[in-house]
Amino acid sequence: MTNESNESNADDSELGLPWDRAARRGDSRRDLALVLAWSLDEPDRIGEVAVCRGALCLGRGGPSGDDPSPRAVFVRARPGESAPRPPFTNSRLSRVHLAVEPVREGLRVRQLGRAQLRINGRALAEGVAQEGDVVEVHNAATFFVAMRTPEMSGATSMTPAFPFASPDAFGLVGESEAAWKMRAAYAFAASTERHVLLLGDSGAGKELAARSIHGLSARRPGPLIARNAATLPESLIDAELFGNTKNYPNVGMPERPGLIGEAHGGTLFLDEIAELPERCQVHLLRALDDDGEHQRLGESRPRKSSFKLVAATNRPVDALKHDLLARFVHRVNLVGLMERREDIPLIAGHLLQTMARGSRFVAERFFERRAGALAEPRLEPTLISRLLRHPFTHHVRELERLLWLAIETAEHDYIGMTPAVEAELRDSAESASETAEVTREDLVRALADHGRSPTKMAKLLGLKNRYVLIRLLKKHGLSAGPEETGGAS
Repeated sequence: MTNESNESNADDSELGLPWDRAARRGDSRRDLALVLAWSLDEPDRIGEVAVCRGALCLGRGGPSGDDPSPRAVFVRARPGESAPRPPFTNSRLSRVHLAVEPVREGLRVRQLGRAQLRINGRALAEGVAQEGDVVEVHNAATFFVAMRTPEMSGATSMTPAFPFASPDAFGLVGESEAAWKMRAAYAFAASTERHVLLLGDSGAGKELAARSIHGLSARRPGPLIARNAATLPESLIDAELFGNTKNYPNVGMPERPGLIGEAHGGTLFLDEIAELPERCQVHLLRALDDDGEHQRLGESRPRKSSFKLVAATNRPVDALKHDLLARFVHRVNLVGLMERREDIPLIAGHLLQTMARGSRFVAERFFERRAGALAEPRLEPTLISRLLRHPFTHHVRELERLLWLAIETAEHDYIGMTPAVEAELRDSAESASETAEVTREDLVRALADHGRSPTKMAKLLGLKNRYVLIRLLKKHGLSAGPEETGGAS
């Protein structure tokens, strides 16, 4: 028997081993999909998805014998389940409106119905849409092009059930694969007693993540104590963390258990932990070991606290002392809006519902009512399309600010594009191309000539507006003076 045949038999004998099966199978197939992002007649279907593995047609109603290709079937997809939905009843869609076909470059989309086809805002009879693009049937429906795997990962039996497209029990909104992977990461971090470090940009949802981890853990009956480490006065950090006896270290100070004492039996969420001075990071080490031993200021005997620390930072991990970093067995990278853009319409809808509940003005002017109850907001599809293409840097906080701006500057009874919102929004591809050509040296020269007029500087550099300029200056560590105004100096 040759060596080659021996190797073949050895491979055959190991086909039952899961890692060998996975290696032979290779990476899971990924296909482009259309995710419903806006619908005039069927807003309750936002978030449903149709995977495009072959030529499909899309329109109103069920299949017919003269369809050019099989009908796109939209489903409510979650880990371990895929619930098919009925055909669209949208009155603004033709019976066969779009023909969609996967091609090497993306999805070839062709208009067959009457309402205009737009890809990333451009009117076309036919075009190719890639991952991250927006496909619109004018004033009928808007779709986001996403990548999907056949079996969505991120399943966890620990996540309490909640309705499709709604916030989960802890406030996370999203039906994308990225959102479900985050839920799985939170559940795993909650399943052990080890401390957790959350990594992500400001506005990416670190407090929500901490709330999820606490709520999914065995410690949920206990307290969740939250504090921003950057707000702790440096002279009182130890007293704030570990507690102090009465009149110590300063006369008149009340006795306090400290954050670690308050979190006994529960979870301590410490945001911006990298802002703690190194000496204070050292003081935390002993308390983070298994018995939670710590000492209140002014006391000679140590105390113990059973707590789990969920800490967060938007700085690189090397901003923490290496021995403190080693205490965080679980590290969770939070996914920002740019990594789960298909969730933006759902998040926007949830934010607007929250605004309406807190503002009678918003509810009465911009929302539909059915049977006396608050229904969906009246949203201009162009706003949703532009939000899907906007490169967010401050995530949900930025999205909320843009929605408030649209409401504040609205001239009609719907929430849409206004000049103020237009000035803030930009397309990902356009922003990358227009700013890539502007160097730091260009900015320095422009500052020397027009440093007191960001508007003039933006025009000189060929930028869309002064907001793009301000972001560029910040990126390069520069700043312009305040905009000059008329009048005497």
